[in-house]
Amino acid sequence: MKKIYIILTLMILSITQVSAYTAKIKTAHAIGIFHKNGTGENIQHLRKTKDDYNGICYSKIVVFGNLHNIKTSVNIGTSIGTLVKTISIYNKQKIKIAEEQTFKHYGVTKGYIQVKVNNKLYDSKVFVK
Repeated sequence: MKKIYIILTLMILSITQVSAYTAKIKTAHAIGIFHKNGTGENIQHLRKTKDDYNGICYSKIVVFGNLHNIKTSVNIGTSIGTLVKTISIYNKQKIKIAEEQTFKHYGVTKGYIQVKVNNKLYDSKVFVK
């Protein structure tokens, strides 16, 4: 009887720990778009970009929340972004609160920038020329 109790307790603990590591995303936003030479603009409070970003460009997003096993995708029109770099963001107590991710886009013409995390749309308000 004691062995059954121990096995049952271990099974319950393992199940609760699996659900403790699920991704809980608070928000995700596009924060910038850049040419391949590094010049660009902050797009946090814009509806339309000032420059034309034809060809190759880079976009930066920030995702707030628990980021365990997330799939992030960024599209500009029909151009699908490829993840280039990820930087973790910590608070004063050294707890990870967000990630800044940089994506590279090929063949950009024009369209809205769309930020999706686990196939859920979080941001799509900025039109890229």
